[in-house]
Amino acid sequence: MIDVEDLIALVRNYNPRCNADLIRKAYAYGLKMHEGQFRKSGEPYFSHPVAVAAILTEQRLDDATIITALLHDTIEDTRSTYGEITELFGTDVAELVDGVTKLTNLQLSNAGSQQAENFRKLFMAMSKDLRVILVKLGDRLHNMRTIRSMKVEKQAQKARETMEIFAPLAGRMGMQWMREELEDLSFKVLNAEARNSILRRYLVLQKESGDVVHKITGDIRHELEKAGIEADVYGRAKKPYSIWRKMQEKDLAFSRLSDIYGFRVICGSVADCYRILGVIHQRWRAVPGRFKDYISQPKSNGYRSIHTTVSGRDGKRVEVQIRTREMHEVAEAGVAAHWSYREGVRAQNPFAVDPAKWIASLTERLDEEDHDEFLENVKLEMYSDQVFCFSPKGDVIQLPRGATPLDFAYAIHTRIGNSTVSAKVDGIRVPLWTRLKNGQSVEIITAEGQRPQPSWIDIVATGRAKAAIRRSLRAEDRGRFVRLGHELARAAFDHVGKKATDKALRTAAKMMGLAGEEDLLARLGSAEIAARKVVELLYPELSMAQAEEVDEKRPVLGLAADQALKRAPCCQPLPGERIVGITYRGKGVVAHAIDCPALEEFESQTGRWVDLHWKTGRHAAVHTVSFDLTISNDAGVLGRICTLIGEQKANISDLRFTDRKPDFYRLIVDVDLRDVEHLHKVMTALEAETDVAQVSRHRDLSRKP
Repeated sequence: MIDVEDLIALVRNYNPRCNADLIRKAYAYGLKMHEGQFRKSGEPYFSHPVAVAAILTEQRLDDATIITALLHDTIEDTRSTYGEITELFGTDVAELVDGVTKLTNLQLSNAGSQQAENFRKLFMAMSKDLRVILVKLGDRLHNMRTIRSMKVEKQAQKARETMEIFAPLAGRMGMQWMREELEDLSFKVLNAEARNSILRRYLVLQKESGDVVHKITGDIRHELEKAGIEADVYGRAKKPYSIWRKMQEKDLAFSRLSDIYGFRVICGSVADCYRILGVIHQRWRAVPGRFKDYISQPKSNGYRSIHTTVSGRDGKRVEVQIRTREMHEVAEAGVAAHWSYREGVRAQNPFAVDPAKWIASLTERLDEEDHDEFLENVKLEMYSDQVFCFSPKGDVIQLPRGATPLDFAYAIHTRIGNSTVSAKVDGIRVPLWTRLKNGQSVEIITAEGQRPQPSWIDIVATGRAKAAIRRSLRAEDRGRFVRLGHELARAAFDHVGKKATDKALRTAAKMMGLAGEEDLLARLGSAEIAARKVVELLYPELSMAQAEEVDEKRPVLGLAADQALKRAPCCQPLPGERIVGITYRGKGVVAHAIDCPALEEFESQTGRWVDLHWKTGRHAAVHTVSFDLTISNDAGVLGRICTLIGEQKANISDLRFTDRKPDFYRLIVDVDLRDVEHLHKVMTALEAETDVAQVSRHRDLSRKP
């Protein structure tokens, strides 16, 4: 266990003005609270909080964070209380310790939506004080470094949580070194076989090619010296997990994977970064599509660097990162760089991101995404339930446990999966329903003319394979389904006195988010969609539940008793739309739609703005809205359009032609509507009409009050 004076020495290395007495006090308090408690390894339990504090000193964090690390388990595991910590160490430390305790109790669920929700909670906890997460990450890193003393089941659980939550989180915060270490430690637990296989292959390659890192580092330094540029050059082989991920992404065998070495060039200024880039590209050929300039376009977590991949010595591809020293500090510490100290004062790194702003932008983005996108964006990957198999060429294919040779075939390419007739596992022919095991070599035998069988759906385990099989089966039956769907649609439309025209079907397909009417008909024929639903979508029942009638003279909330209200004629807002009121001398309050361009001229006159909301309930159909219509110039068309609008229980209050062509008329139709829902029903009915070429809502800024 690290001694208190050794810990203080680590802090004083970057912060000579640290409060050593308070750190000693926290150390003594933590030691006393955890007295008699031991880790699974047999060490005193307090050795863990001290180790976490030491990890955080590497990031040059402030006294409060170091003290929090020493005390982070006291409230949860000892008789210590929030009040006691507040009294001894202040509110700041107490809140941080409490935050870490709450995060510890966050449990992972198997349900995808629950995982997403857990992540959201995690990010929301971060918004209060990001240092809570820094302590938690340090805690998890030390636990993973000492995980071998735990039970096997517990190891797998912790490693899975780390891979799913904490490693992606460290990556998002810009702490790449921590992400890499957490991923590799988890990978070692969850798939030792796969990791060892990659390590063995890596060692063989290293023997064949010699000390490539040293040679290429020397080449880069030589070129920089020739150009008179001062810079530090570092090279390293990538971590096993990182190598494995590249194999997956690029679908390459290890022997064909070229950029397994990474190099960093750290210089004094931004201008030097671009000079170095020029020197490297002049000396070695750049790989197309592998250049990223994060200096001109920094990442949201403050990361800045130039990334390029070049064909280096012996044609080997190597990735080179070029950055200044300040950028390097942020690249290593990420968002944590905001709190880092140097020589006793807060480091003023120009590239460090304000954590509050970073969290705000992050949570805003996350709120806009659905669960699937959210989980994908944070790169949740569960390796504990997966197997790794090899192709005859040595490519590594990652599959879920329980996968079959068919899953393997589809993982390579859909075309190979569709034409599979049999498979060999470790050179022995096996049935297609055989469950694959870790490390097996799989060979797929294909035949031209082979097509997926319906029984394959029950054999495969991956979503990709199931989707591809269903797609192929649907394609075969598509023609038959389209013909059947056409008949079903015709019958359903005839039943309500309408015709199933191509235009009507296209409109319905668009409203359902489908590719076109053929897709809609195929789904009708395969019973995925009911024909009745299509009819109801285009011609909805107009009977509304008898809601409370809204007084048409006072349809909004937010007006004073003596204020009159008018709807702005420029944007014609409807109940259900967001509105804002503007006071006009002699006119009272005029309600504008929130997106009305006329509001721009009132941006500096905030005193004239009134917060308005439509009342809930059934509004009278007295709110006029203008439609811009383009219709066919044929006998009876205008009459049918008027009838169609009337069928939607909407009244036409005015009609004016704006353009007359031999084939088409363009006109403005004023229609009295209840609300925005009523508007959509009318527009949908018009869009479905064959003789209507175009319909849109007409807004005229020249009519502004």
